[in-house]
Amino acid sequence: QVQLVESGGGLVQAGGSLRLSCAASGRTLSSYAMGWFRQAPGKEREFVSAINRSGGSTYYADSVKGRFTISRDDYKNTVYLQMNSLKPGDTAVYYCAAGGGLLLHLEGSYDYWGQGTQVTVSS
Repeated sequence: QVQLVESGGGLVQAGGSLRLSCAASGRTLSSYAMGWFRQAPGKEREFVSAINRSGGSTYYADSVKGRFTISRDDYKNTVYLQMNSLKPGDTAVYYCAAGGGLLLHLEGSYDYWGQGTQVTVSS
């Protein structure tokens, strides 16, 4: 099993940047594909980005492609989401998740979830 804790959220102006971190305990993350999802008030949780077990493949929702970058550091047992050129539409609680499977854009591919970190982008 693995426990995940997100950090790095906060308030930023449109066009600014934030880097989210997801620190794991219990197991090393090298055994898992990792994903980031987000949920805005009144909306369903949506896929943001994912990275496979080896770190050799990354995936992004169209809405964040070219602006966000996912990475992993297995030595630090941490996954990151670098968010640049932030827009008000990026405002949400961001969750990291650990799991596997083929369809990493689906919530059902993940077994473990963090508590979330709030990202607020002002216009």
